[in-house]
Amino acid sequence: MFFAVVLLFVSGVVATEARYSADWTSLDARPLPAWYDEAKLGIFVHWGVFSVPAFESEWFWWHWQGQQPPDPKCVSFMSKNYPPGFSYPDFAPQFHAQFFDPDQWADIFKASGAKYVVLTSKHHEGFTTWGSPFSWNWNSVDTGPHRDLVGDLGEAVRNRSLHYGLYNSLFEWFHPLYLIDKKNGFKTQEFVVNKLLPEMYNLVVRYKPEVIWSDGDWEAPDTYWNSTAFLAWLYNDSPVKDTVVTNDRWGAGCACKHGGYYNCEDKYTPGQLPKHKWEKCTSVDTHSWGYRKNMRLNELMDLPTIIKDLVQTVALGGNYLLNIGPTADGTIPPVFEERLRGVGSWLQTNGEAIYASKPWRVQNENSTLPVWFTSKDTTVYAIVTIKPPKSIMQLLAPKTSIKTKVTLLGNPKPLAWSPVLPSAGLTILLPELPDTPGQAWTLKLEGVQ
Repeated sequence: MFFAVVLLFVSGVVATEARYSADWTSLDARPLPAWYDEAKLGIFVHWGVFSVPAFESEWFWWHWQGQQPPDPKCVSFMSKNYPPGFSYPDFAPQFHAQFFDPDQWADIFKASGAKYVVLTSKHHEGFTTWGSPFSWNWNSVDTGPHRDLVGDLGEAVRNRSLHYGLYNSLFEWFHPLYLIDKKNGFKTQEFVVNKLLPEMYNLVVRYKPEVIWSDGDWEAPDTYWNSTAFLAWLYNDSPVKDTVVTNDRWGAGCACKHGGYYNCEDKYTPGQLPKHKWEKCTSVDTHSWGYRKNMRLNELMDLPTIIKDLVQTVALGGNYLLNIGPTADGTIPPVFEERLRGVGSWLQTNGEAIYASKPWRVQNENSTLPVWFTSKDTTVYAIVTIKPPKSIMQLLAPKTSIKTKVTLLGNPKPLAWSPVLPSAGLTILLPELPDTPGQAWTLKLEGVQ
C-alpha cells in the first residue's frame, strides 16, 4: 500500500493529505518538494572538531586511532606537534570559532548564487555543532565555542531567503553504544534507541531543516537505523513534512535506490541522464571536505572547473552541492570565498539557464565545441564551456523554424544565424565574447525544438 489518504474538512474545503507508511515502497513514492529541483545550487559546509588539527581530512581521528594500522602521517603529525597522551577530545576546547560571523558567512553564500546551505550538525566523530541533550560535553555549547553554531547560522541563512539543511552522520566511530551494537552484529539497537533517533527528532523539531543530508550509514542495514520509521515521521508529522527533502544514505544498499534525491556516492557523475532526481556533492578542496592547514592551490578546483562541473550536473538533471571547509576560528578561507563569489558572478549573467531549468531532449553535443543544453518550456540554452576559436559556431541538435531567435545571455541583441539543414541545426555568428573568469557562455535559443 503506497499511502493512506486522510480527508481534512477546513472551512468547508476538502483537502487530502498523504500519509506515508514506514516502508520503502510508500516512502519512495513521495513527490520531491519543488523548491529543491528549482534551486540547482547549494553550499556544503564541513565544520567540527576535525577543523582544529586540520590535517589530512575530516577523517583524521579515524586515520590516527581507528584504522589498523594507523596512518603513519597522522601518527607523525601528532608526535611532532602534541605532547604524549594528547587525545582527540582534547582538540575540542581549541575549537574556538571566535571569529565566526554567521551574517558574513550567509552574505558569502548568498553572493555565490546558491539557494540552499547544508551544515554538518554531526560528523562521524560524534561532536554536535549544537547543544544536543544526547551528546553531553561533546557539543559546541558545552565545550569549544560555547555557542549554538547550527542555530546561529540557520537564522542568518534564512534571513537571506536561503533554504537551510543539516548533514547528520548516523554512525559515530567510537561511541560506546554503537561499538556494542557493532560487536553484536547490529542485532541490538542500543545506540539507535538511546542516542541516534532521539537526537535526530530533537534536531528536526528544534531547527526545522529543509534538507536532511544523511551519511555514515554503510556499516549496517536500514532496519538497524530504523530509517523507514524516522522518514515516515518526517514526511507525515514533523514540522517540515511539506518542504523537507532527504538523500539516499539510510542504510547499506540504499544509495541510488531509496530515499528522496540520490547522491549515489561522493562526487557522483552519471554518464547519461538519470531517471531519478540526483545531486552531486563535491569539494573545492579536492583532497578533503574539512579545512586543511596544508592545502595547496593546485589541489583546489579552479573557477572554470567548478562552472563546467555545475553546468554538466544541471544539464543531466542534477543539483550541485559545492563544499567548503571553514577554519576552527570560524573564518572562511579567502580562496574559498573567492571561488564562491566567482560562481555567483557567473550566475548573475547565466543563471537564467540554470535555475528552475529542465534537462532538454539532448543533454550535450561536441560537433564543434563542448556544449551542454538546458531548457525552459520552448526555450533552449546552449552553454559553451570553451571559448570558441572562431566567430562562428554550429549547433546540430536544435530543430529550427522561422520563429527561431538566438541571443547571448548578457547581450540582448539578436545574433545572426543560418540553418545547417532545412529544419535542423544552426550556424551562429558570434559577437566578441566578454572575458569571464568562469570561461563559459550561454546562447539562448527561442523557437526551437
